[in-house]
Amino acid sequence: MRRQFSIRSKLFAAILLTLVVSHLFLFYVTITSSTSSLNKEIDKDLESNLRFAKSQYLGQADLIRNSLALPISAQPVRDRILARDRLWLEDALRRWHHALPFTDLLSIVDSSGRVIVRLNGRSGDDQFRPAALLQLAHSRRAPLVTTELISRDDFCREGDAAVCASIPPDGDLMMITVVMPVIAADDSFLGWVVVGNALNKDTRLPYQIQKVFGKEVAVAITQRGALIASSSEALGTKTGRLSTKILNRLQSGYTYHGSTTFGNRSFEMVAEPLTNSNGTFIGSLAVALTRENYLNIRQDSIRTTLISGVFGIFLSFAIAYYASRRFTTPLLELNRKAEEIQAGDFTQRVMVASNDELGQLADSFNRMAKAVAERDATIRKKNEALEDLNEVLEKRVAERTAQLRMEMEMMEAILTSMVDGVVVTNRKNHIAHINPAAQKIFGVAAEDILGLPIDQACRRGDFCALVEQIREFSAESVRVLELPIGGKDLKISIAPLLDEGGFYSGLVMSIRDVTLEGDVNRMKSAFISTMSHELKTPLTSMKGSLQVILNKGKWLTGTERELLVVCLRNTDRLIRMINSILEISKIESGNVEFSMKPIPVNELLIYAIEEQKGFALSRNISLVNTAASDLPMVLGMRDRLIQVLANLISNAVKFSPAGTVVMISAQRDGEFIAISVADHGRSISPDDRSKLFTKFQQFSTTEESGIGGTGLGLAICKEIVEKHGGRISYQPGLAGGNVFTFTVPIFEESHGQEQDSHR
Repeated sequence: MRRQFSIRSKLFAAILLTLVVSHLFLFYVTITSSTSSLNKEIDKDLESNLRFAKSQYLGQADLIRNSLALPISAQPVRDRILARDRLWLEDALRRWHHALPFTDLLSIVDSSGRVIVRLNGRSGDDQFRPAALLQLAHSRRAPLVTTELISRDDFCREGDAAVCASIPPDGDLMMITVVMPVIAADDSFLGWVVVGNALNKDTRLPYQIQKVFGKEVAVAITQRGALIASSSEALGTKTGRLSTKILNRLQSGYTYHGSTTFGNRSFEMVAEPLTNSNGTFIGSLAVALTRENYLNIRQDSIRTTLISGVFGIFLSFAIAYYASRRFTTPLLELNRKAEEIQAGDFTQRVMVASNDELGQLADSFNRMAKAVAERDATIRKKNEALEDLNEVLEKRVAERTAQLRMEMEMMEAILTSMVDGVVVTNRKNHIAHINPAAQKIFGVAAEDILGLPIDQACRRGDFCALVEQIREFSAESVRVLELPIGGKDLKISIAPLLDEGGFYSGLVMSIRDVTLEGDVNRMKSAFISTMSHELKTPLTSMKGSLQVILNKGKWLTGTERELLVVCLRNTDRLIRMINSILEISKIESGNVEFSMKPIPVNELLIYAIEEQKGFALSRNISLVNTAASDLPMVLGMRDRLIQVLANLISNAVKFSPAGTVVMISAQRDGEFIAISVADHGRSISPDDRSKLFTKFQQFSTTEESGIGGTGLGLAICKEIVEKHGGRISYQPGLAGGNVFTFTVPIFEESHGQEQDSHR
């Protein structure tokens, strides 16, 4: 007869088996993962330490290059090198060495390769060696950073005497070398500044690494396999050498990565070859980590896992026994009560002793017995509650409908009374609303076009030119247009309508008739142009008379001469303002001919910068051109584009604090070249930005700086740029200041042929 086990026995066996298997699996996973984690941790630490060691190795070279970049580009230094002024240059070397005390070699060499001055005080006029480094830096026309092996004779002639004494006869020295060419402002070559840091006497790098990562990390630098710097005695002294296996791999140009033993300690090491400027192997940089610490951690983890596993197995028996009794006792009680209810006793209830699933089952059992008797009463109560709720909802719907009706009537009244026209379309571009002002502007009635597609409705109101602009409209932005429609000049603002989900659901267009405003502006421009012509002739005569009096009036007193100078200066200012007014009037009226030709972008930048260079120097401001040299040519009028760029640079210099930099840049933007001028002055206030390119506008920045102007410069720039088919814009700098940008179309062959055909 097959033995039947109770649910308690089955549950006990299942829980016990699950716990024991879980502990065994955990033990296996712990041992496996600890080994894998150990190897990954070693690889991660090696990569991290090698990156840090490389950054420290090249850090001093970067410091030298960055520290000397500005001094050697200064005009006084260039002039002294060209004049071979040894006394002045020796003093400069001492100052540079004071800023870079770790350097062991510091020499200035002229363009023929002859040494002008050395840091060690030796007389110059002999050839610098090795000369190949000079030629390599000259060919690149950029600083050369390299690690080189320098012979004892070459170093002793150029470098520090104390370091020279430490080099054995016929020996050589490994040195981080920086060769910086000196270029004149006209791009002619003046010479070199050569700086070196001897690694054989600089043992700080290994100990800097060890200070950060601890004694488990060892760092070494080798010269042709011989150790010249080490942070750990376990790696050997400076007289030690790398093994032949490691050295052969490094000489082949490969990084060595593997296990090795130094003394009685085991290391995981990575070594990277160091090459000179010719790519020849001269040494290596090695980082090693001890494995002892990681192995101890692994052994401790295994020991802890074993102890917890044994304890867990004993605990599993107790947990399994308790859990089996805890879970089966309520089930047996529930089974007994169910049999009594089956017999007809509906008053039976099960005691709820907990809040877990078994307690919830007992509570559900009790509620099930009670639910049948209470079902009818509950249904009646729910029906009454639903009737009350329906009444409340109907009242709220009526109130909301009345509110929406009032809002719609208010909106209709607002749209009807607006002076500007308003046209609204739905997502299919059908006319959904047109107010009386728009009906009057377009000469249509609402009943004739409502519900029609806009491309059909436009034929009845003669505004199809607007439909062409709507087809090109992007639903992600607001667009403002000025279009002549039906003999009227209209200013139209187009904005998208978005639903609650942010999706496109139509357009809203605001239309304003600006015909009268345009006529007034033209009358104003004509009046100003006429008055300017009338004022220019007497002002020119006054200027000439004042100049004659100042030049020949020896009898004038100091006060009289000062007053005449003020009169002459104000006369010049009025003449410049009148010339600006006449110029913008000619451009606006179309009387200025723009002869478009292909022009190199860098030529425009160079001429404009040269034009403002003297002004910038007088205010102690640097002009920096960051444009790339491979930009395509643009199509435009050379003098006018230089005028625009020079005006923007002049404004940037005017309103920048002394000692700052004005950046001039250019980059491709689709079919245009975008040219930008960025300064570090105070940003223009948001209230003034919308009026930047209008005539006769001067802002608070101008008044505070004490620099006056006509207020026409940016307006002229805008007219010139737009005549070229480009756009001019302003935006505040990311870190303060102002950035003005204008675009010029790129010259292409088709443009050139079109220009030739027009000629």
